[in-house]
Order: sequence, then C-alpha cells, then structure tokens
Amino acid sequence: MVVTPTTPAIKPLKPWISFADQLAQLEQRGMGVENRAAALEYLERIGYYRLSGYWYPMRTVDTAASLARGGAVRSNNFVPGSRFEDVVRLYVFDKKLRLLALDALERIETSVRVDIAHLLGKHSPSAHEDPAHLHGNFAKRPITHGPDKGKTEHQVWVDKYQSLVRRARREPFVSHHLQVYGRLPIWAAIEVWDFGLMSKLFAGMKHADQQVVAAIYGARDGSSFAQWLRSLNFIRNVSAHHSRLWNLNVVERSAVPPGWPAVLDNARPFFYFCLMRQLLKVICPNSTWGQRVTALLEVDFPTTSNGALSLDDLGAYAGWSAGKPWS
Repeated sequence: MVVTPTTPAIKPLKPWISFADQLAQLEQRGMGVENRAAALEYLERIGYYRLSGYWYPMRTVDTAASLARGGAVRSNNFVPGSRFEDVVRLYVFDKKLRLLALDALERIETSVRVDIAHLLGKHSPSAHEDPAHLHGNFAKRPITHGPDKGKTEHQVWVDKYQSLVRRARREPFVSHHLQVYGRLPIWAAIEVWDFGLMSKLFAGMKHADQQVVAAIYGARDGSSFAQWLRSLNFIRNVSAHHSRLWNLNVVERSAVPPGWPAVLDNARPFFYFCLMRQLLKVICPNSTWGQRVTALLEVDFPTTSNGALSLDDLGAYAGWSAGKPWS
C-alpha cells in the first residue's frame, strides 16, 4: 500500500486591523503601554510586523507546545512587566548598533580593497580579470551544478563585476578608463566593487597572496581571513538592509581565533564586533569606534525589570568590556 503524504492545510491570511486595534491587541496580550499616543505613532511609522521582532523575546514560552515540538515555542502573551516603551528603546538601540557596524565595515572594506589592489596590481593591472593571477580552483575549475554550471567561479565573478561597471559607467573615472583603455585597472576597479565582490575575489586569490593580506590584519592564515570577510559581508548586508541585528543568528560563521575566550559565540553578533575591532586597530588605531560600541552596550541597551531582554542574546558575556579580545 502506497501512503501519500498529506499536505498541511494552508491557513487564510490574517485580516487587516487598524493601528488602534493593533495596539489594543498588544495590551490584551499583556503589553504595558504608558503613552498610547506615542505607541500609536510608532506603529504607524515603523509598523507592527517590524516591531514584532523586537518584542518577540518578551513573549512567554508555551510549555505544552514546546514539549510537543521539542524546542521553545512562544505564545502570543507577554511576560508580566513587558512594556511597549522598552520595545522602542530596543529598536533604537539596534538601529545605532547597525550604524556602528556599517561605520566599521566601510573602513574595513576600503582598506582591504586597497591591499588587494596593491598586491594584485603589482602582478598585472588587470589581474582581477586574468585567471593566470588567481587560484586554479577559482579560475579554472568549472561549476558542476546550478544556474552557473559549466562556468568557473571567476567567470561568474567577472559577470557581476562587469554589471557593476555598467551601473557606474557615468562616473567620470569609469567613463574615462573605458573610453581610453577599454577597461579599468584593478586600483580603479576596486571603486565599483561591493563588499561581497571583494570577499569573493580574495577567496579566489592564490594562497601566497592571501597570506600577505591576512598577515596585515592578524589572521592566522588566508583561508581564515577569507571566512572573516564572508562573515562580515553577512553582517554588512543585514545592517545595510535595516534588518534586526542585535540578537541575529549569524549564518555565515567564522571560527573563534586561537587564544580568544572559548565563551565567545560565533553564532552571535558580538563576536563579529570583536573581529571588526581587531581590524580597526590595524586600520585606524586612534579610532574611538570601540569606545562608542562599549558606551552603546553599557548605557543604551534597555534593561527590563522582568529580565526578558539581555545582552546574552547579542553574544556579550560577563566581563566582556574588560577582557580579551575587546579591551
């Protein structure tokens, strides 16, 4: 007998409700609201669904559903003492955290791009487009599956690069090089790269060239630094697209470097802020970025009487500000 798996019934979409009814629903579920007019304004300007990611930690755990599913399941009700004002404070904290991440990552991206261009440009002004100056796995081995099957990773990279060049064709330096030379030398090409394009080219460089750049920033080796760049590109994309960062589950993870505290969680953002801090110490030793992050975490993070919010979800551990690798 052949058993045909059943498809779960698709539920209808939830109905539209007014902003006032959204607020009333939150209050019915146990959310405290001190200033209803201000709360309504935040719902109107930020949106219920976006804010819901910030009040999620305040929702109670449904014990029965959690046991049935084998993992924590949140109910719609809030932990006693949850306040809408703390949700907004967490939202503002997260916005400031994203801006600090972007501040650091802009400087990191700019610096690493110059290092790559200076090193590869010594081999050839067009090294970024020439497979001879890149690792064979990147430049010669064809992709075996997916939409880019048959191409090399470098060919896919060049396609994306050329797309960015076309997008920037009205920029004076781009139009000049295209009209006079037909292409951009690597030291000009880096100005149209994004973080992702840079990190992918670095991953495709020859091992010896990777080692040179990795050593500048204190990475153990080129492959470790390549993973740092992939992880930081993930953080950059989250921050640039205004997604929630503070308790993010990082998908593109880097290994914790030798000698760093084992308590550091590479699935949480704080570890990647530690990486950013290390890189900024090399790029701009006198930067106050680290102090600004410390002040944000120690002063602006919303502490709640019910303990629903904690810097543990960021990945910060007890004594982080005075210990290695932060201090």
